[in-house]
Amino acid sequence: MANFQPIRNIIFDFGGVVLDIDPIQTLNELKKLGFEDDELLEDPAFKEGIMNKFERGILTPETFRKKVRDFLGIDACDQEIDDAWNALLLDIPKERIAVIEQAKQHYNVFLLSNSNEIHYDVYVRDLQLRFGYREFDQLFDKAYFSFDLHLSKPNPEIFEFVLDQHKLVPEQTLFIDDTLEHIESARSLGLQTFHLQKPTRVRDLFTEGKLKEDLKLS
Repeated sequence: MANFQPIRNIIFDFGGVVLDIDPIQTLNELKKLGFEDDELLEDPAFKEGIMNKFERGILTPETFRKKVRDFLGIDACDQEIDDAWNALLLDIPKERIAVIEQAKQHYNVFLLSNSNEIHYDVYVRDLQLRFGYREFDQLFDKAYFSFDLHLSKPNPEIFEFVLDQHKLVPEQTLFIDDTLEHIESARSLGLQTFHLQKPTRVRDLFTEGKLKEDLKLS
């Protein structure tokens, strides 16, 4: 990290970084409801017209469920839609909570997630029951979710918003995400970045809460 300014702030992505996810599980559950297209989550009409709008809080959960039914041509109740949609959410390993807790002793730590209300209700309940945090703002210095901000990654404005809210210096701020498009957007604003890819895990970036000195950032 010799060519970079010292890191003072870390912005974590959520799904794929803190929370394990598997979109195939949602596709499998939708198949049980009668929908067979394995490419659904990459279909531009579904991704841009329904999923991304839900993540930006443009659609309410009620409208989202109706649009899913209409788009997929399935007759499913609200709970069946929610269960299928939430199937991709796996687990927040306790070791990752520990990493964040340790990192918070050395850095300002933030969460920035593209998410939606249906998913949020599930993992905030998991956070409460398993780890004793009432909300993500207690674990992080501040947690930001796209459906609250009406902005989503990779739009640079979502990074600008977080930077401005906390007067963060981009060059002193590290963004960790598993999606390259999001990484490139953050990097364009001057943030330091780490593209997290399997088999690397968040815990591999730290030693006792501090970023490893030989960590290759971009």
